[in-house]
Amino acid sequence: MALLVQPVAVLAAWTMIVWLWLYATRLPAMKRAGIDLSKRRGGRGKDLDGVLPDKVQWVSHNYNHLLEQPPLFYAVVIALALLGDASATSLGLAWGYVALRVAHSLVQILSNRVPLRFLLFALSSACLLVLVVRLVGAAFA
Repeated sequence: MALLVQPVAVLAAWTMIVWLWLYATRLPAMKRAGIDLSKRRGGRGKDLDGVLPDKVQWVSHNYNHLLEQPPLFYAVVIALALLGDASATSLGLAWGYVALRVAHSLVQILSNRVPLRFLLFALSSACLLVLVVRLVGAAFA
């Protein structure tokens, strides 16, 4: 069971790395843009699109992406682990999902090449889809 939880831990850690990267790039960019946080009320990160450089916002956009589909991955993999799935197939799919999501992050943050981002997203989604099918099968076996 512990082996199947390792990819969950790595993706959670990667999400926190991107979160740190977000603040390491956004706060200096906001300062350069003359944005005083002490005088701001409300608002969301996307409000800074067009205000801060695109490359700075790419980190924020990717952080948001890591909070969209990956929570489903966390739930599915933890449920598979709780159901006793210790198969090489589920483990390979889980690690594949994590590797593809990290690659997706790096592409989005560093170059934001949409065709490559889409391919990585589609491949990671395929891994997740198979994991969901495996979970449904295990849950109703």
